[in-house]
Amino acid sequence: MSDTSSPHAPHLAQLQEGNRRPMAAYQAQHFAVSCQDGVATVVLNRPERKNPLTFASYAELRDYFRALSLAPDVHAVVVTGAGGNFCSGGDVHEIIGPLLQLPTHELLMFTRMTGDLVKAMRACPQPIVAAVDGVCAGAGAIIAMSADLRLGTARSKTAFLFNRVGLAGCDMGACAILPRLIGQGRASELLYTGRALKGEEGERWGFFNRLVEPEGLLAEAQALAQSVVAGPTFANGITKTMLHQEWAMTIEQAIEAEAQAQALCMLTQDFRRAYEAFVAKQAPIFQGN
Repeated sequence: MSDTSSPHAPHLAQLQEGNRRPMAAYQAQHFAVSCQDGVATVVLNRPERKNPLTFASYAELRDYFRALSLAPDVHAVVVTGAGGNFCSGGDVHEIIGPLLQLPTHELLMFTRMTGDLVKAMRACPQPIVAAVDGVCAGAGAIIAMSADLRLGTARSKTAFLFNRVGLAGCDMGACAILPRLIGQGRASELLYTGRALKGEEGERWGFFNRLVEPEGLLAEAQALAQSVVAGPTFANGITKTMLHQEWAMTIEQAIEAEAQAQALCMLTQDFRRAYEAFVAKQAPIFQGN
């Protein structure tokens, strides 16, 4: 809370106004979104087609996750699909067909846009939980892969099926991210064959953190996200940043970067709250500052 009596208060207000954009009440056009107690739930909601993406939904999802970087009222995100499926990938009629008619520069515009969705998901400070049931294919598998945590069901089928439509498996960062989740050999198998990774196998391989029953999937994912929100959300955002950035660092660089990040977190009120709660033999109540 800033001190409104300070002579610097007007300048602080300007700083906050330019760098805080509440998103809890955001009204989406191409997917459903709601927010409760700091947890936003994004629902891909074209269940009659197993929730495929369109040019418009790709762009709005990208913009939504980008905007979350300035959202003070959203602290974690759950992404799921409606009607018992997660996402069947790009819509065959609204994306795949039209792509055959586009010139090179517009094809590159499209592929960069899809990659920008992954960049936005990885760059936003809020941890993302994917709740995956049923079909999770193509770009849907990429969205699940790009989340920080994944819950699945025994009936989920995750397929990076790009080679089945004549494309390379190197789509939207798959060749960089997927091997880090499940290992190079297993990722190679999925990207070369396009076969579906079933739920139990996905849990065994480490793609899913755990499996839950379909009827309880969303509630479990929201509870997991809420447990994250109950923690020190500023520090959690730093953790997400470092998990992402340290992929490209040496061990020495990572240790130094973490030293700087941890020193920054030691300046937060949440760190002080944790200490004072420990001394008082109480559970800390974090406030994200």
